[in-house]
Amino acid sequence: MNTALDLSTAAAAAGNPPPATVLQVLPALVGGGVERGTLEIANGLIAAGWRAVVASAGGPMVPVLEHAGAVHVTLPLDRKDPFAIRRNVGRLRDVIAEHRVDLVHARSRAPAWSAYWAAGAAHVPFVTTYHSPYGDRWWKRGYNGVMARGVRVIAISEYLAGEVRHRHKLPPERLVTIPRGVDLASFNPGAVGGQRIAKLAQQWRLPDDAGVVMLPGRLTRWKGQEVLLRAAAQLNRADVVVVLVGGEHGDGGYRDELEALAEKLGIAARLRLVGDCRDMPAALMLADVVVSASTEPEGFGRVMAEALAMGRPVVASDHGGAREIVGAEAGWLVPPGDAASLAEALDAALGLDDDTRRQLAQVARARVERQFSLAAMQAATLDVYRDVLRRQ
Repeated sequence: MNTALDLSTAAAAAGNPPPATVLQVLPALVGGGVERGTLEIANGLIAAGWRAVVASAGGPMVPVLEHAGAVHVTLPLDRKDPFAIRRNVGRLRDVIAEHRVDLVHARSRAPAWSAYWAAGAAHVPFVTTYHSPYGDRWWKRGYNGVMARGVRVIAISEYLAGEVRHRHKLPPERLVTIPRGVDLASFNPGAVGGQRIAKLAQQWRLPDDAGVVMLPGRLTRWKGQEVLLRAAAQLNRADVVVVLVGGEHGDGGYRDELEALAEKLGIAARLRLVGDCRDMPAALMLADVVVSASTEPEGFGRVMAEALAMGRPVVASDHGGAREIVGAEAGWLVPPGDAASLAEALDAALGLDDDTRRQLAQVARARVERQFSLAAMQAATLDVYRDVLRRQ
């Protein structure tokens, strides 16, 4: 049985292009949101019988990608200087030719410029995903503009779609909103065993009777860890432990600043800086409240959706993608950078009775299933690819 031939015949009968080869381009595969999205779409392509090729400078996610059946090509796409960007054009043209790529999907600005020129020279369609609001300073606008040059531009939230429309004046037919997706099988309270939860609780030295307020996110100032510490100091709850999940990733010294601030505020004994965590479903099960205190708007904010999928109450800054994820029914939205308002919302979330907490968990989970599933994200992205290829 020739599976590829069968898929091609079925696609043609349905009026769709046959399974194709998609090249995704990004700086490196080091484990952030862009990288996870790349891997998820590669998995979706392979499951649909397509071929997935990824070009990047490499990283710890490469073996995971290759194990899934995708092809990885190592190129210095993490370089931002103009000469490296220009050299990568020829390299990507070679990749497109060697792997018979039908469509190029760029996910970050510097490699997007190389991919844009390479795709144009090879006469294959170019698609982008707008992952972040980026900086809108005048000297960055030209550099950022490559992310709006796709024949389709995917925005990961309605907030970002609005930013793209405002900045780049894209016609509606070129812009599509596809929210990031949550793996509902992994982020499922019923799928997390007690041993996994107990292991983390012991590792992080969490008292059995403590209320846990958790902020997942790399240690960098705009993520708002300092705002959370100031809010925690205002809570009239001595049993609350603040858990900051995430590594520094280049922002050296910020961890020391947070520890010094906790000491000054008198909450050092109730602070846990636990670094990166490989088992976020279990980590979220430990949380009584999950916080996103970002002081700058996030394009989406996947951790909020994952927390809701686990039935956790969420308190988030009232801007960016958080408004779409949390909404009015599944948590609390507070003014960015306002420690007093954050403390008030935390107090309300920590004070929920068991019945109300269960009801909120059901609403939160249903919201993610309805709007932010991984399967829906993969299907919508492949629909974009099909539409683009059909029009070639």
